[in-house]
Amino acid sequence: MMSYLDLTIREIHEAYIAKKVTPSQLVFEAIRRAKANCDNAFEYIAEVEAIDEANKLGECETENFLWGIPFVAKDNFSTKDIPTTASSNILNGFIPLFDATVIQKLKNKKAILIGKTTLDELAMGGTGTTGHLGTTFNPFDPTHKRMIGGSSCGSAASVSAGIVPLALGSDTGDSVRKPAAYSGLVGMKPTWGRISRFGVFPFAPSLDHVGFFTRSIEDTALVLEALAGRDEQDSTSSLYEVVPYHALLQKPATGLKVAIISEINNSKHCPDIIKAFDELVNRLGSQGMAIDRVHMRKDLLEAIFPIYITIASAEATSNDANLDGVKFGPSYWGKTYNDAMNLARTNGFSELIKRRFIIGSFALMQENQEKLFLRAQKGRRLLVEELHKILGSYDLILTPAAPTIAPSFEDKTDKLSDEYLIADNHLVLGNFSGLPSLTMPIGIKQGLPFGLQVMGRLFEEATVMRFALEIEKLTGLKNLMAPHEVTL
Repeated sequence: MMSYLDLTIREIHEAYIAKKVTPSQLVFEAIRRAKANCDNAFEYIAEVEAIDEANKLGECETENFLWGIPFVAKDNFSTKDIPTTASSNILNGFIPLFDATVIQKLKNKKAILIGKTTLDELAMGGTGTTGHLGTTFNPFDPTHKRMIGGSSCGSAASVSAGIVPLALGSDTGDSVRKPAAYSGLVGMKPTWGRISRFGVFPFAPSLDHVGFFTRSIEDTALVLEALAGRDEQDSTSSLYEVVPYHALLQKPATGLKVAIISEINNSKHCPDIIKAFDELVNRLGSQGMAIDRVHMRKDLLEAIFPIYITIASAEATSNDANLDGVKFGPSYWGKTYNDAMNLARTNGFSELIKRRFIIGSFALMQENQEKLFLRAQKGRRLLVEELHKILGSYDLILTPAAPTIAPSFEDKTDKLSDEYLIADNHLVLGNFSGLPSLTMPIGIKQGLPFGLQVMGRLFEEATVMRFALEIEKLTGLKNLMAPHEVTL
């Protein structure tokens, strides 16, 4: 039995135009699925608000593909009159007075927010285990032994489980793209500044990107076209022209030159993933794509994680200084402001957050800045220069998205590890450089999806998606979802 909620955004839109289903019906089904879901994907289900918005919609807007589309947002996006906690006890009970720009843009398109999703606390971490509501699970594993990754764990689980066809997330290191790879989705992180971050709780602003999850490349293009553009409330948002991404998908991907970074592919990966990746590359080559193996300095690639953790922790320490138990969330009264702040932060933050803040504060100390923070910035610059050198000769860079299928919770932690030092951390290159990047599925192993990454030049998201569409046609892994009950 088919449910219209299981279709892609474009297909749902066509069903609306044909009057085969109504937004109220889809919203009701999405909320039913959200309530029934066992993956711990939600911080808040906006049942009353969503049903009210769906009932207000008039005739279908035939040129507006997002009209009536149910969506969810990671709980670090500000939502007016709806609790927003960033999955942290220090923000329990916080209800913003305004919507983030991307939330408002989707509302303007008549898309309907049905809930706020779980994340690793304050968007730090990559396991989906550190939020204050506990662990978020991968819908492809009903035994709940496998993670979906983080920090945008709940958003990925919502799309993968068939609750919604679109979810907003944030990506500071790989927080959209890695969960997408683990759950068979398209995870898009556009160029830094392409989408406004106004109303998104900052983690590390020089690395933070708004991203999103869909189940097809075409849907990715439709959503990016709706979200991209200059926002006067975000001075870091770009003035660069927004192109018609969806229309440009029709342009052939022939003539593109693609680079594969040997040092990333040769780092530790599951053999089955590398085999599937190489087979796909051969099929692309047989269709006339020019694909070459290129090199990057291995010592620089091995430095990705320490560079990231130093810069990200330092920026987070500064950005989250306002979380003091006075301005937001629960208050803990003491004799002095320092006492109150100490109690609030001790009780409000998890062990991971405290560890990140200690690392960041240590790196920013005057006596350590030269050796740690500034040295990390120099390493970042060298890595970005290497990437731009490659993209001076090639249109795109292609890599496996992750070294394994979704890891088990027993095998993965947020603590330092060099087991998959390059293979598990190279997606951060897209955040260091601000380059557009997406991950997408290319195979399934043991019932769990795995994927690859496509990265392009600054503001060339259209080229990234055109090439990704060719991959989607070859794999046939479009609109992939975990098995779930269908009632509509």
